[in-house]
Amino acid sequence: MKQFYETYKDFPKLSTLLREISWSHNLAIFSRCNTAEEREFYLKLAKQERYSFRELDRQISASLFERTMIGNSKLSTVLRERNHHITSTFKDSYVFEFLNLAEPHSESDLQRGLVKQIKNFILELGKDFIFIEEEYKLQVGNSDFFIDLLFYHRGLQCLVAFELKADKFKPDHLGQLNFYLEALDRDVKKQNENPSIGVLLCKDKDSEVVEYALSRSLSPTMVSAYKTQLPNKKLLQQKLHELFYNVKDDK
Repeated sequence: MKQFYETYKDFPKLSTLLREISWSHNLAIFSRCNTAEEREFYLKLAKQERYSFRELDRQISASLFERTMIGNSKLSTVLRERNHHITSTFKDSYVFEFLNLAEPHSESDLQRGLVKQIKNFILELGKDFIFIEEEYKLQVGNSDFFIDLLFYHRGLQCLVAFELKADKFKPDHLGQLNFYLEALDRDVKKQNENPSIGVLLCKDKDSEVVEYALSRSLSPTMVSAYKTQLPNKKLLQQKLHELFYNVKDDK
C-alpha cells in the first residue's frame, strides 16, 4: 500500500484522480498498468464511464489504451471536420471476444451475437450509445431496406448506423451505408438532432484502400475493424513503443 501511494505522489494529476474511484479500481490500474500515461488513461475512463471493477478489468485485458494510442480511425472528410469529439467517440478497431464466434462466421452470426450480448457490445462502444433496433426498416419509394444495427449517441445527439461485414473492406460497401444515412436524415432524424453517422464494421481492412475510399465521401462515415479474440497485449505494447520512437526520431 505504501508503494502504491509513493508511486502516485510524484504525479499530482493522478493523485487527484485516484481519490475519485474505488480502491479496487485503483489496485487494478496500479497492478496492471506500466506507465503514468496508461494509468491516467484508465483512471479518467473509469471515472467518466463509471465502470464497475469487472468492466474496467475487461478493458485493460482488451488493451484499450494501446489500441487507442495506435489506432488511426479512418473517417470521411465530412465527419472529421464536424466535431472534434468524433475521434474519441469511435475506435479504429473493436474487440468482441465475448461473442465466442466460430471461424468462419457470417454477418448474421455477428449480428445475432451482438444483439444477444448488447450490454457487452455497448460497453465496448462506450456508454453514451443507446441501442434502438436491429434490422431497422427504412422505406424509400416502394422498396424496403434494413440497417443492421441502429443506435443513438447522447453526446453527439445523432443516430448512428452500423453496417456489418464479415469479410474484408471493399469500397463498394460505402455506397449502401451512404444511402442509409441519406434516408435516416430525410425521414427519421428529428429537427433538433445532428446528421446521422455511419460505421462500417469489417472483419479486416487495408488502411490505404479505406483512405482512398473515404477521401471524397460526402457522408459522415467511418470504417472500423473488429476482432473476435483479445489482442496480444505484448505485441501492441511493442508496436506502441516502436511508434513512439519513430515519432521522436522524426522530430
